[in-house]
Amino acid sequence: MTAVISSAGTALFAHGSRQARQAVSGCIGAIIALIGLTFTPAPAAAADPAVQFMAQVGRELMAAARTRSPGVMSAVIQRHADVSYIGLFSLGSYRNQLSAAERATYYTGMVRFIGRYAASEAPKYTVAKVEWSDQSVRGANGTMVDSKVTLTDGSTYEVRWLLVRYGSSFKVRDAMVVGFWMTPFLKKLFEDYIAQNGGNPRALVAALNR
Repeated sequence: MTAVISSAGTALFAHGSRQARQAVSGCIGAIIALIGLTFTPAPAAAADPAVQFMAQVGRELMAAARTRSPGVMSAVIQRHADVSYIGLFSLGSYRNQLSAAERATYYTGMVRFIGRYAASEAPKYTVAKVEWSDQSVRGANGTMVDSKVTLTDGSTYEVRWLLVRYGSSFKVRDAMVVGFWMTPFLKKLFEDYIAQNGGNPRALVAALNR
């Protein structure tokens, strides 16, 4: 963890397992690598609204990354992520212990945590190009948009974005990197932290909002 990550993020990663830390780091890093999609926009001929949506998200992530501001990055995440679903899923077996009135504070802290970490990781990933599929894929859990990321060191990997419909647009619910979805690792991290703090999800909320 770098010095720019808040004490909340440092505490969470210090208490999580090494595997969880590495997995979350890799997944978030891959997502931030997709900031480079601005240099390779969605195909002009693609009429697929899900692909166009992801291109717009990418442009906003790129602008946020250039500022290196956790607040700006958090705002993009808040705007485009399916925050309530991700938040409740990540609480796992503890979700019913956090009242509806307390969840807004928890969601705010979670977004801030991801935003801080994303802003600190973004400069580490230099993207040469990103290739997008022309069409999204419909699945039982939502709409998926595929992409292939090539870094300047020549390494490549694939990322699949899971989107869900929100009115006339979409929200990002998850991202799969080299076969692994991100939200289960965030769930593991959060559940471990809660378990190590007396099984009290309010300890997690407090840490995220420091």
